[in-house]
Amino acid sequence: MINVNDLKNGTIIEYDGKLCQIIEFMHVLQNKVAFVRVKMKDLRTGARIETALKGSDQKFKQCFVDHRTMQYIFNSGDTYTFMDTETYEQIEIPDCRLEWEKNFLQEGMNCDVIIYGEEVLTISLPDKVECVLAQCDPAVKGDTKTSALKDAFLESGFLVKVPMFIEQGERIIVSTKTGEYAGRA
Repeated sequence: MINVNDLKNGTIIEYDGKLCQIIEFMHVLQNKVAFVRVKMKDLRTGARIETALKGSDQKFKQCFVDHRTMQYIFNSGDTYTFMDTETYEQIEIPDCRLEWEKNFLQEGMNCDVIIYGEEVLTISLPDKVECVLAQCDPAVKGDTKTSALKDAFLESGFLVKVPMFIEQGERIIVSTKTGEYAGRA
């Protein structure tokens, strides 16, 4: 069990029957009442939860997850298949658990698969990935001197804003946290 005052970013707790990871917390004193304002992510659904936890006597079950490095192999429509690089065991993760992450997955990519007991929760991608632009408008002469951005689509179909000088077929680096262009590869 963990006390409200001992919560830290990254801590995983059981909150209202949900497995939640603390994203942000702040101790607040308002009208002589102390509480902790918490932002959490439900690891099963990906939903964000914001709440105020009152009372230092409030306790939560602290949960520990396992991070296993696995290689992404293929997508079979509604599931994504990963292989443990040490045991060659394969697991399938439902499409609904990887709503954001699937935009950046590439065959052969190593990811951390997050597991709680026997339940596969989600994956953790590298901070930045190298992607190929599948489609974007060509640069127009003179447009490369400004800091204007244009729409471009990755092979996954994800829309990213890139500088005007970037061409279709180029390899770029994209942040997996924000989905933003981070540079040329």
